[in-house]
Amino acid sequence: MDVRTGLFYLFSVVMLFAAFRVITARSPVYAALFLVLTFSQASGVWLLLRAEFLAIALVLVYVGAVMVLFLFVVMMLDVNVDELRSGFWKHFPLAATIGALIALEMAAVLMGGFRPTEEPRALPGAAAAAQAGVQFSNTKELGRLLYTEYLFPLEVAAVLLLVAIITAIALTLRHRKDTKAIDPALAVRVKASDRLQIVKLPPARPAQPEAAPEGSKA
Repeated sequence: MDVRTGLFYLFSVVMLFAAFRVITARSPVYAALFLVLTFSQASGVWLLLRAEFLAIALVLVYVGAVMVLFLFVVMMLDVNVDELRSGFWKHFPLAATIGALIALEMAAVLMGGFRPTEEPRALPGAAAAAQAGVQFSNTKELGRLLYTEYLFPLEVAAVLLLVAIITAIALTLRHRKDTKAIDPALAVRVKASDRLQIVKLPPARPAQPEAAPEGSKA
């Protein structure tokens, strides 16, 4: 067994263990951390398959953004684990049925992919690079395809994401009456005379001694 095969088995075993702990951990924080470990091991498997772009995208998007946000949400919310686990056995048959159906579908897809009917066709860039003796880069080839042949779908996807971001901001931007909002336009146009007022006061006078009450002894 060579080093590459050993690394594949190592990443696979750790990934399966972490994925199992995601659904068996009692704390949501621990489950999220095990999911981060699962993503990192999956990125290692992608690297072994020479798909460095997918590996770094998995680390940056899921581990660096999605899971960090999920951890912040879980740690900020007061999640009662006992209430979440109270109806576990009640919904277990439905969850087991859906899980078995998903597992069968994935097995059918994977087993069909392991039996190719024709010879795999290499990428034109990879074949040319192999003939010229130049090192081939998947990331460079993906960038070339995205910005040449798939430029229009990429722009459409970018516009859709921009519309989704603007919509999310518009839905969450609500003017609350119980908060004091500041108008930036009024703050910029303010003058010193509107904020500062000088008042002239007479100079301070020494305090006069109080008169002694009648009938008091010196």
